[in-house]
Amino acid sequence: MIDHDRLFKELLSTFFIDFLDLFLPQVASQIDRNSIQLLPQEVFNDVTSGEKKEIDLLAQVRYQQQDTCFLIHVENQSYTETAFAKRMFKYFARLHEKYDLPIYPVVIFSFDEPKRAEPQNYRVTFGDLKVLEFQFVAIQLNRLSWRDFLTQPNPVAAALMSKMNISKQERPQVKAECLRLLATLKLDPARMQLISGFVDTYLRLDDTEKQVFQAAISTMGLDEQEEIMEIVTSWQQEGAQKTREEIALNLLKRGMIVQEISQVTGLSLEQVQQLQALLSQEN
Repeated sequence: MIDHDRLFKELLSTFFIDFLDLFLPQVASQIDRNSIQLLPQEVFNDVTSGEKKEIDLLAQVRYQQQDTCFLIHVENQSYTETAFAKRMFKYFARLHEKYDLPIYPVVIFSFDEPKRAEPQNYRVTFGDLKVLEFQFVAIQLNRLSWRDFLTQPNPVAAALMSKMNISKQERPQVKAECLRLLATLKLDPARMQLISGFVDTYLRLDDTEKQVFQAAISTMGLDEQEEIMEIVTSWQQEGAQKTREEIALNLLKRGMIVQEISQVTGLSLEQVQQLQALLSQEN
């Protein structure tokens, strides 16, 4: 299973100012970039549902040439949820109570379906009395065209193109374009790996798509760049690993013992046991 929240949190916390530049340039232009402070993760107890809720990312920033600070709260939502706007308001209210600072709320809707526009406000009214009008910025990736980001020299664009509105036949081309954009950014190896891992997680190609992808990167001349081909090789290795893990999970569901699964798949006993524990948690 994909840990969407972790992937998006790693991406945004590493490239936070790039995220602001790409999607919220009006905010980026007003802040002191040296003042950005990522705050510890906030955990709230929801007594109604009996669950603990964790917000994804909270940053404290300062206006340019001012002592005034405000918070930017960014939440990734990987599935559609009827009462999500209400939950965002609850986060807002609790953060405002705790920090007593203005809050700029942002949501990234990262699911593939549905593609209808998601609500981005929560209202409470009584007749003609407007008690509450809470709004947040909504970035709905499946309603954005990846083609609009091809010329953006931005690592967040290189990553999030993989989650935008992509038809099935465009998948290999988009993955190649993500790689081409990544090649222009000249990031350090750790940051390149973060972006490439993000893209490969969300654009895992089948054998036919891989052939189209290889042709595309060859046309772009990317197959002549050593660091890019290292990424492609790592994608191939990780893809083979994922395939072995999927086979192991299916065999675990059928009741095959761990030792035999290890022999069949080539995974270590420890790896199979970890998959077994994950399967037990799901059940």
